[in-house]
Amino acid sequence: MLEKITNTFGDIVRNLSGKSKITEKNIEETVEQIKMALLEADVNLRVVRRFVNATVEEAKGEKVLRAVDPGQQFVKIIYDKIVKLLGDEKVDLQLKGPDTQSVILLLGLQGAGKTTAAHKLAFRLAKESRRVLLVACDLVRPAAVEQLKILGEKIGIPVYAEDGAKDAVSVAKNALLYAKKNGLDTVIVDTAGRLQIDEAMMKELVDVKNAVNPVETVLVADAMTGQNAVEIAKSFDEQLSLSGVILTKFDSDARGGAALSLKSITGKPILFIGTGEKTEDFEPFRPERIASRILGMGDIVSLVEKAQETVDAEEAKKLERKMSRGEFTLNDMLEQFERVNKMGSLSSIMEMIPGLSGKIDESKLNLDGMKKQKAIIQAMTKKERANHLIIGPSRRKRIARGSGTSVAEVNKLIKQFEKTKLAMKKLTRNKSLQAQLMGQLGGMR
Repeated sequence: MLEKITNTFGDIVRNLSGKSKITEKNIEETVEQIKMALLEADVNLRVVRRFVNATVEEAKGEKVLRAVDPGQQFVKIIYDKIVKLLGDEKVDLQLKGPDTQSVILLLGLQGAGKTTAAHKLAFRLAKESRRVLLVACDLVRPAAVEQLKILGEKIGIPVYAEDGAKDAVSVAKNALLYAKKNGLDTVIVDTAGRLQIDEAMMKELVDVKNAVNPVETVLVADAMTGQNAVEIAKSFDEQLSLSGVILTKFDSDARGGAALSLKSITGKPILFIGTGEKTEDFEPFRPERIASRILGMGDIVSLVEKAQETVDAEEAKKLERKMSRGEFTLNDMLEQFERVNKMGSLSSIMEMIPGLSGKIDESKLNLDGMKKQKAIIQAMTKKERANHLIIGPSRRKRIARGSGTSVAEVNKLIKQFEKTKLAMKKLTRNKSLQAQLMGQLGGMR
């Protein structure tokens, strides 16, 4: 995610942070590096000029040149400017109360990921106790209706569709009546796109919008198309008055041009980003957190939130009691592997850790390591998982055969487990060490 620009900005930040004195020459050299990084990231030229001019103007002020810690002060100016580019602060959907119907109209070109975004958004809103209906109004793309039905069934969200329908406006109107009759307070309308903007598509979208009177008119755009996404947003906004944008494939965007240009050029906020293929890989767009990642500072807050989503409080307490008593088993270790997997890819998790953001080469990560460890534990019997001490030489050979690994790898896993178990026991009994660890995490925010 944003690897290229993160690498460049991370180097700039590390260089500035070590300086006890900032001169006008330092500022000019750094700003030139920033300008090149933004242009290479496919950021709009007008946006780059504004960013550079504002940064130079503030950085050359007395505040930085004579600051107690000028390097850090300069970094703070860069951070603030990037946050402003991205939109200043998180913007929420303006949905009505649960007793009133709220319609969200999704627009976009073919291939941007509208249908996938629709089901991800529905899943998120359902978790927030909204009663959601998905509406299949893409009557142009072959199999679009069927795709939405499958995705809706996957997440347990009803889908309104009319097989063989030709009129999207009629489907949309009937869907609102269906939602009202069934007590569904949030209606997400998936509309038709084209390979490019054309008059027929725009007329249909305008008619659908007039028919459903949405509280949110949201463009779904592909982050990887950079400046093209910004131009598409401008065109849709001119005719349909967008309220916001969802950027899909954000996890695959190495440059960040769309994210860094959209708000400045269109005035429309980025509401959500798609961060992977799973239903759960969809999160609110928080400018300050994305800015932290771009500058190589990580995003501990989002990491903690991801962890909280996969572990409830009662499970955490139960696990802590087990660890303090030395009762942590290989079965518990397997469950932790599964939870980490739910949080997303290992590379996406590591990107949130300060110092590692933008420095991850996924090809060099030992992604097979965890898979092997899971396979080894899964090849064990219930008794072996509950008590690793009974796993002697013959059992280790059998486990190696069953997991497609070697005895040496089985031995390594058991040794690692024993070290982990001991470390966890010490941590749960050492309150000062826990406080120190939490203090370090707090300091990273």
